[in-house]
Amino acid sequence: MGRVLDGVAPHMVQAGERGFQIADLPEPTQDEIVAALRRERVDVLINFLPVGSQRASEFYMECALEAGVGVVNAIPVFIASNPEWEARFRQRGLPIVGDDIKAQVGATIIHRTLSNLFSTRGVTVDRTYQLNTGGNTDFMNMLDPARLADKKVSKTEAVQAALAQRLDDENIRIGPAEYVPWQKDNKIAFVRLEGSQWGGVAVNLELRLSVEDSPNSAACVMDAIRFCKLARDRGEGGTLIAESAYYCKHPAQQLVEDVALGLLDVRAAPRLDAAE
Repeated sequence: MGRVLDGVAPHMVQAGERGFQIADLPEPTQDEIVAALRRERVDVLINFLPVGSQRASEFYMECALEAGVGVVNAIPVFIASNPEWEARFRQRGLPIVGDDIKAQVGATIIHRTLSNLFSTRGVTVDRTYQLNTGGNTDFMNMLDPARLADKKVSKTEAVQAALAQRLDDENIRIGPAEYVPWQKDNKIAFVRLEGSQWGGVAVNLELRLSVEDSPNSAACVMDAIRFCKLARDRGEGGTLIAESAYYCKHPAQQLVEDVALGLLDVRAAPRLDAAE
């Protein structure tokens, strides 16, 4: 049993079988969780709590810091991109990757790629949106607007960073749009970019993406875990810049994907021993 705190929204419990069920078990103390992390010799803790779990995420970050464990923060609660939390991980010599994991091929990475394509081809993006629908518990959880604030910031900033010029708030709309129960784990994303080419000629692009949502970030999470373990073995602490930029929507420093990937290739290369 874990600590619940704000990890379960009230409407998710009220949803019955479609929502979350909280086990009737005593919740552990922080000391008990830290002891379990040490006993199992955990290298990396992964935060995959429901969107909006601010207090619960911070609780587990405290556990990771005390237990000496690296972290992959896969949700849009800002830890790795928060200077105060980053400083604490750096001081403890513990690596963290975050925040808000990207899908392997998802709406945000496609939206970023298209936005960057428009920019590099000299097309001015005037307006854009990304509207997502789905029927799993992630979308049900996000029916509560209070739990969506960081999620919308995370996804919006990921796209803004790929544009040549930032758009005004009224010209960009990114985020979950609707919970459709019968879609189940099928996530459908609608992306539109409106721009102007040379001579003021209009160009509009529309895309529809359909994916199985739950496993769509698995490959990115696995790689992030490996890089976090590698950094921990090397004694590196604080936010891992390239890893966070490549695998997460809201890193401390946004980098274009090919730049971040080049840095990761260098980091993954074997290091020669000082004696060699």
